[in-house]
Amino acid sequence: METLERARRVLSIEIDELHRLSARLDSSFALAVGMLREAVERRGKIVVLGVGKSGHIGEKIAASLTSTGAPAVVLNSLNALHGDLGVISDGDVILTLSYSGETEELIRILPSLARFDIRKISLTGNPNSSLAKASDLVLDVSVSQEACPHNLAPTSSTTVMLALGDALAMVLLEERGFTKEDFARFHPAGQLGRTLLLKVSDIMRGGDQIALVKGSDSVISVLKELTSKHAGAALVVDEQGLLEGIFTHGDFARHFSSDPQIGNQPVSGVMTRNPITIHADKLAAEVLKVLEQHHIDDLVVTDEGGKPLGVIDSQDLSRLKLL
Repeated sequence: METLERARRVLSIEIDELHRLSARLDSSFALAVGMLREAVERRGKIVVLGVGKSGHIGEKIAASLTSTGAPAVVLNSLNALHGDLGVISDGDVILTLSYSGETEELIRILPSLARFDIRKISLTGNPNSSLAKASDLVLDVSVSQEACPHNLAPTSSTTVMLALGDALAMVLLEERGFTKEDFARFHPAGQLGRTLLLKVSDIMRGGDQIALVKGSDSVISVLKELTSKHAGAALVVDEQGLLEGIFTHGDFARHFSSDPQIGNQPVSGVMTRNPITIHADKLAAEVLKVLEQHHIDDLVVTDEGGKPLGVIDSQDLSRLKLL
């Protein structure tokens, strides 16, 4: 239990410091968001600077900004004076992280930054530091104590710095009108990308993969077509190619129990008429909702004229990681 109590102490200290951060937020935060927004809208970027633990936090903040449509790069302070200042352009915003505000590697860069037409925002625990005095705007990330039992290892201070960076990124994306669809464009390989970018036409089985039959075809011939197509459902169409119904292996099993001679009957007599359909241009995310709502395993995809284009098998959703 002593171990758990120590862990709770660490969490409690950091939570308290986050509450202190929230309570002291003022107009400087709003001004910072405005600076970042102006830079992005002018097609500038956000250059993040930090050393040590602050540098690690800076990398995460830069990643969050970039993934939400606000281009950000991390400038290595050790290499900045040896050519890497070339990443900075007029109109950029420099976001510098240093709890003490006196980090030597960062202070050495400040005179060189003066040559650029840029804005400088610092996240520091010392509003009277050299870094703060050289900045256009200061965001206070001071803490009353670190969660380290010796009050030495950066813990509370890095948590507060990270949380404030998250707040900047999230408020900025809201003010820029950044949507879930925008987010998905930057994360096409993730779950959200699959959900928001894929269309029904992207996930359906179409072309030679679907079994198209006529209502006059016998059940046995339809079963052979299903086997050859490795399909679970046959789409029954009329002479104009419009959808009349659907016939599945499940339909066959249900009818066969009461009529073993079903194989010789026309499929129109045992098919499901007016099956549930979805348009090909709908989002793939809507498929799961339709399948669950109607308790079906196969969903027919049609064009706006009612002609079948494909089928979505519920088993495909797991393979496509949409479930």
